[in-house]
Amino acid sequence: MFSQRFQLPVQVTRHAQERMLERGINDDLLLELIETGTAKYKDATRLWLFKAIAGRTDNLLCIAAVLESKLVVKTVMHHFDTEA
Repeated sequence: MFSQRFQLPVQVTRHAQERMLERGINDDLLLELIETGTAKYKDATRLWLFKAIAGRTDNLLCIAAVLESKLVVKTVMHHFDTEA
């Protein structure tokens, strides 16, 4: 998987893959979150990407990621609170 937005390959951790499975998030939806989600940066390399997805009742969907030589997806969340 490759992110056009960040111009980096995407690596999904085992933990994130397990959360995706639990929350019904496939690779296409993950890539949509990466490419079009709103970014909230914790610092220069750590960020959240979140988006409301039509038809889902567990919004906001969010990924926590780290920008390195690749975009590393650490986990995938639902019911994300942008104020946290």
